[in-house]
Amino acid sequence: MTSTRPAVQVVPPAQNAAVGPGQLGVGWALGDPVRDLDANLIRLGPGARIGEHTEPVLGVLLVVVAGTGELRTPDTTWVLEAGSVVWMPVGATRALCAGADGMTYATAHRRRPPLGIGPAPRAGADGAAALPDPVCAACGRPATERDARHCAGCGRRLPH
Repeated sequence: MTSTRPAVQVVPPAQNAAVGPGQLGVGWALGDPVRDLDANLIRLGPGARIGEHTEPVLGVLLVVVAGTGELRTPDTTWVLEAGSVVWMPVGATRALCAGADGMTYATAHRRRPPLGIGPAPRAGADGAAALPDPVCAACGRPATERDARHCAGCGRRLPH
């Protein structure tokens, strides 16, 4: 009889190599189809930013594993360093900026519900169908804002 139990996953340090100034990379993303958790390891090069966004569905736990940076909310800016642990509840608006040495962090949250059939596309002011929100090619997550530049789930750049 075959086991359907998910396998343990370990990310070797070489897979977490640094990225260049202003660049962003996904070092690892949990991809097991039977998982109940979404998790990513995100690398921001020196000065790289993830623009302001709001997570409307899930709370997110973020743990800085290397480097330094800032977490910005509409009210406060926090300095982050290796070992910093951040809880961002549903609806929290935030942006991240890596410091001079870059920043690597892990995120974890409940698995996103699968995409389903939703309402018909909105019509623009001229009656033509409005463009759909961008969808991340890496993880399939739709953008939370039409003008989002990076995926709020995995951090990769969105198509436009």
